[in-house]
Amino acid sequence: MTTVAGRFEGQVVLVTGAGRGIGAALARGFAREGALVVVNYLSNQATADAVAADCRALGGDGWALRCDVGDEAAVQDMMAQIEREAGRLDVVVNNALRPYRFDPESRARFWEQSWSHYQTQFDATVRSCFVVCQAALPLMRKRKGGAIVNIGSDLVARPSIPYHDYATAKSALTGFSRNLAVELGPLGIRVNCVAPGLVFPTEGARATREDVREQIAAQTPLRRVATPEDVVGPVLFLASDGGRFVTGQTLMVDGGWVMAG
Repeated sequence: MTTVAGRFEGQVVLVTGAGRGIGAALARGFAREGALVVVNYLSNQATADAVAADCRALGGDGWALRCDVGDEAAVQDMMAQIEREAGRLDVVVNNALRPYRFDPESRARFWEQSWSHYQTQFDATVRSCFVVCQAALPLMRKRKGGAIVNIGSDLVARPSIPYHDYATAKSALTGFSRNLAVELGPLGIRVNCVAPGLVFPTEGARATREDVREQIAAQTPLRRVATPEDVVGPVLFLASDGGRFVTGQTLMVDGGWVMAG
């Protein structure tokens, strides 16, 4: 009996912030397609180990690797470990996020914020992505190709609830990604964004009241909010050979929320 190889058979995929939520779902999704997934995490080793075990059970491979993606030296060490242990790096998904509460009632209004709120989000969203991409580039150049997928937000296109610091940082991430796509395209490396709407259940969305989630669902053409698994397919498409001629794009994964706004 013959078996069909997965889309990522023999490839090495790094997913940052993969110990829970969207990152964990992405790690499992890549593993189902045969990848060796580097399950990056910051603090909870038990959950990361569990995700790595899931990856192995799903037919791929999983390796939990602790690293603060905002620490340049630590990221360089992570890449050195990946090269030493796996010998290659084909896909990077920048998903790691500083804890954030999506609570429309208790969110900080603009006049209640200082620049430090913005700086915190820029460091967590844009600087960490910059550090990881720059450190991953030598490994990808050795392969003469690769794919980078950055997790954005549909709040950039439709700031229905003004989470100022978070959405502004995600806007900058979109600009960073498009510039990187132009720079790295001649090297065979593609860069795209996936921009989900509200995703539940995740840690950040737990603060969003049920009635608010229901209101968002009612205004969404597909009549529900996203789950972490809804983000998996779009990311895998952009990272795979199926998306080989797609770069510099932002794919909204929000059930039509932005379109209907």
